Amino acid sequence: MTFVLLWIRYRRGKRASQQADSLSAITSERISYYELLQATDALSECNLIGSGSFSSVYKCVLRSGTAIAVKVFNLQLDAAFKSFYMECEVLRAFAIGISQRLSIMIDVACALEYLHHGCSLVVIHCDLKPSNVLLDEDMVAHLSDFGISKLLGEDQEYGLDGLVSTKFGVYSYGVMLLETFTMRKPNEFEGDLSLKQWKELDVVASIMKVALDCCVESPARRTNMKDVVGMLQKIKIQLLAC
Repeated sequence: MTFVLLWIRYRRGKRASQQADSLSAITSERISYYELLQATDALSECNLIGSGSFSSVYKCVLRSGTAIAVKVFNLQLDAAFKSFYMECEVLRAFAIGISQRLSIMIDVACALEYLHHGCSLVVIHCDLKPSNVLLDEDMVAHLSDFGISKLLGEDQEYGLDGLVSTKFGVYSYGVMLLETFTMRKPNEFEGDLSLKQWKELDVVASIMKVALDCCVESPARRTNMKDVVGMLQKIKIQLLAC
């Protein structure tokens, strides 16, 4: 019997599921058939969540500790193909597109712009990453987790524990911007995974330019969040005009 496996994140609670699914497009991963088979104890009945006319669903815990649900289709039934393709279309409808990802990253940039330029004391987040960006029911992004943030005076370039400046926050934002639109970690851009493949898309290439401006090695030459917000807003207008 031939199986087609489709996996989705397994979460309790509607709101947790919404947030996990919203960020799954920035942090997606590939899972091998062998790992799925191991994680379900060879599709053991003790891991069976439920079954229907064309498929069965199993609980699966990956080596990373992430719990997911694995749907196994019975391809001996012709109707299973139609069911599989229909579910793919539904999942595709929920995928975050370029426009929505850009809106999310503009929200994050605006939050950082306020922290860097709109407060009486400069706030450096110090822990900027996708898991610290929360999405509300309207897909508006909110920056969270200020536990290790630093407060700087107007003319202060150094934090109490060493070198900390707004350029540190800009660099972290640039890295996250790269991850959001390439679906890869910065250390994965090797060989065939060059950024050159993204230059075919003018909009994405423009976003990559902003990200790289944020990640310039020299802090003195690095851009600031005011300019980042302006550039991304222009790119969004360009995208909407396409």
